[in-house]
Amino acid sequence: MDTGELAWAVTATALVLLMTPGVAFFYGGLVKAKSVVSMMMMSFGSLGLVSVLWILYGYSMSAVDSPFQFAGNPFADFALGSMVADNDGLVGVTFGATFAIITVALVSGAIADRAKFGAWMIFVGLFATLVYFPVAAWVWGGGWAYSLGELMGLPEVIDYAGGTAVHINAGAAALALALVLGRRVVFEKGAHKPHNVPLVLLGASLLWFGWFGFNAGAEAFGGGNAGVGLIIVNTLGCTAAAILGWLVVEKIKDGKPTAVGAASGAVAGLVAITPACANLSPGWALVLGVIAGAVSALAIELKFKLGFDDSLDVVGLHLVAGMIGTLYLGFFAIDTGLFTGGDFGQLIVQTIAAFGVLIYSFVVAFILGLAIEKTIGFRVKNEDEVAGIDTVIHGGEAYDFVEQK
Repeated sequence: MDTGELAWAVTATALVLLMTPGVAFFYGGLVKAKSVVSMMMMSFGSLGLVSVLWILYGYSMSAVDSPFQFAGNPFADFALGSMVADNDGLVGVTFGATFAIITVALVSGAIADRAKFGAWMIFVGLFATLVYFPVAAWVWGGGWAYSLGELMGLPEVIDYAGGTAVHINAGAAALALALVLGRRVVFEKGAHKPHNVPLVLLGASLLWFGWFGFNAGAEAFGGGNAGVGLIIVNTLGCTAAAILGWLVVEKIKDGKPTAVGAASGAVAGLVAITPACANLSPGWALVLGVIAGAVSALAIELKFKLGFDDSLDVVGLHLVAGMIGTLYLGFFAIDTGLFTGGDFGQLIVQTIAAFGVLIYSFVVAFILGLAIEKTIGFRVKNEDEVAGIDTVIHGGEAYDFVEQK
């Protein structure tokens, strides 16, 4: 990299790292006041543990020599000993770490108000090792998804910045853990209101800010910068359109557009554009945003109809919008989509990659969650959940309303 490229790569890495505290604020505002510390700590716990594991062996696992290899050798360059003098390479390692961190942190929203921190941290380590690191190799590191188009004589799978590896992966795992931990003591529509809406908006704003590093930052490690303009306009446009799509559905369905709805719509748009940011014309990106926002606004109601307690709508936002963005490319990707000059080939490979990651992530996360629940226990006691778990687990509360002397 030249000096300018290196500066942007470092900036983009910092932007993506900021997204995990953004998730913490977004999730923290959505829970009740007596659970906000616990909720935010799950993101910061992920930040700590996944960073260490990525440096020790996760990066080594994220690239393979053959599309038929499950993952890279974790001991091939343990603790990056051979990369000490590789300046550009270490920047890439750090950028990759930020993706791993936020993917795992996103899962925590499905188990808000009722998870033990120690059990969560065990899940974080195992999920990162057995799911995220291999999936990163499948999608970006030469694995089966990366090579699927070549193997089948079709266009290559498009996942520019993480529709499969990040959002479908996290959403599927979130669904699995929601099923393992079961419903909260009180589970009905309207029972759990956000305790701090400004905190939710702050978190969504930090996510949107950081997402320009998430999407456009990936270009710094892919060679050249010809696509940066398209990437950033699509990241803006799709997200903005998703806000409108969500608010229109909310107005029709519930009678009022809400601030939390606007924030959630923005997240849905960001998720949807992640795999597609470099491969859609701006007009089709706007259409994608409207679809993702509207469908996600409807999808969050499924948990009440189907009976799974996805506390903060990780499934409705990340799994649903991630699937929409990934499959949408099969229809509208520049030159290769079904309606934009291609044939069914792009849709075929997008579908295989999306469902392959979804199934693998769900199954492994379910097994890991169940094993933790049956051994040390994953869920807190009901009385602790009702009282609020901040004091029980972390020995403190987010807000001290007692006058200090």
